[in-house]
This record gives sequence, structure tokens and C-alpha cells, in this order.
Amino acid sequence: MTITITSPCSQSTINELGIRQWPIWSCEPSSFLWTYDEQEACLLVEGDVTVTPDGGEPVRFGAGDLVVFPAGLSCTWEVHQAVRKHYRFG
Repeated sequence: MTITITSPCSQSTINELGIRQWPIWSCEPSSFLWTYDEQEACLLVEGDVTVTPDGGEPVRFGAGDLVVFPAGLSCTWEVHQAVRKHYRFG
């Protein structure tokens, strides 16, 4: 399972997808396990994160990056700097 990153995400993509209308999620520096029941796309507005898929290589991303997590992915999130992101499931 592959985490896809578009870095940086272009303003035209942000406008086309209506990302600024997506809900916002925030998180302080922390580490936690997560499993994606469905695909998630998110645009980081702030923050610095490393996500390590179970049995996979760490992936680091931050502000300005559009990240897509596939359904069924189990991973560990390590939030280095507080995160604010727009997100959409499905």
C-alpha cells in the first residue's frame, strides 16, 4: 500500500478539488496508531509528520503537501510539529 504525496500541491489542484471547503483536523505533537477504513486525502496547512506503514518505510510530509492514504492502510503517525489539515474520506 502506497502513500501518495503531491509536494507542493498547486493552487489549481486546491481549487479544482475544493479543498478549502473540506473539514479541518488538528493535532498536537504526539505518536499514535491508525488504520484507514477508507481512502483519505488531506492537505496539510501546518505541521510536520512522519507516517510509517506497518512493515513499510517511513514517509515524511508537511505544510503544503497533498497526501493520499489508501483504504486498509495501518500505520503509525508521529507528529513532530502541530498539524492542521483539510481532509476528505472516500
